[in-house]
Amino acid sequence: MSNSKAGLNQLELLKSFTTVVADTGDFETMRQFHPQDATTNPSLIYQATQKPEYRYLLDKVIADRRCTGLSGKAQIDDVIDHVLVAFGLEILAIVPGRVSTETDARLSFDTAGTIDKAHQLISIYEKNGISRDRVLIKIASTWEGIRAAEVLEKEGIHCNLTLLFSLTQAIACAEAGVQLISPFVGRIYDWFKATNKRDYVGAEDPGVQSVTTIYNYYKKFGYRTEVMGASFRNTGEIIELAGCDLLTISPDLLGKLDTSCEPLVRKLDPEVARSLAIEKISLDEKTFRYWINDDAMATEKTAEGIRKFAVDIIKLEKFIGGLL
Repeated sequence: MSNSKAGLNQLELLKSFTTVVADTGDFETMRQFHPQDATTNPSLIYQATQKPEYRYLLDKVIADRRCTGLSGKAQIDDVIDHVLVAFGLEILAIVPGRVSTETDARLSFDTAGTIDKAHQLISIYEKNGISRDRVLIKIASTWEGIRAAEVLEKEGIHCNLTLLFSLTQAIACAEAGVQLISPFVGRIYDWFKATNKRDYVGAEDPGVQSVTTIYNYYKKFGYRTEVMGASFRNTGEIIELAGCDLLTISPDLLGKLDTSCEPLVRKLDPEVARSLAIEKISLDEKTFRYWINDDAMATEKTAEGIRKFAVDIIKLEKFIGGLL
């Protein structure tokens, strides 16, 4: 499928058939590249809090939350929730669409805890005049996380299911009525590169193949859940997924696309997907758990992702605790 829009760079061409999302907590990057949406995670927020230019957000939240009557862990949790939302509010003043705000990774196997945390974050956004339609609550794609998202979606709280590495997780999310999923292209690539001790380029990239399979499955069977490719290692992966509903892209790769005038054509298309011979898959909890267990990559990368995000939220807690 060709694109005849001559004179446009690759980022402009990509935006003509894919919603571009900034994968960063840096406000200036968003102003520079004009994404529709933005995503954050504990790692990005922790990194941002270490920069002097964002200290005013921390100082304001701490000043505002000093007299809540809370102390210890409860006070730190309260401040962190407000810091996450403070970054989200700044982002929403820049992007016209939505911001994704992540729940605590340590709640990844706690359905009730995830629901409570989502309610808290949405409540803070709404107290600041932000409609819940402009917020996506990020939750890990565990069985428990998907069940939490199912409840939240029925309440009109939309979710972004992250740390997703398999069609199994994607089908469970779609059946639960989740708004959006974020399959991690680059981390899938990393696993196969390390395991098989070889590189992958273009359409043979296992991460690209995984997202392509998920996208085609969703479009074939008419699921409303949006597919947002994430965690890219190079622009080649992005180019191969042009046409995906959304792609969330880091600042350095946005910059490379913005300065390249190489051809870029649509690779994923819903009409093509609907014409494919794809078998519908039935999934219950037992099948989900067995298939994930049987998929070494999905098991290892989901667990690793949860651990790494948990480490960064703990770093953020210690940093905030020191300021308090």
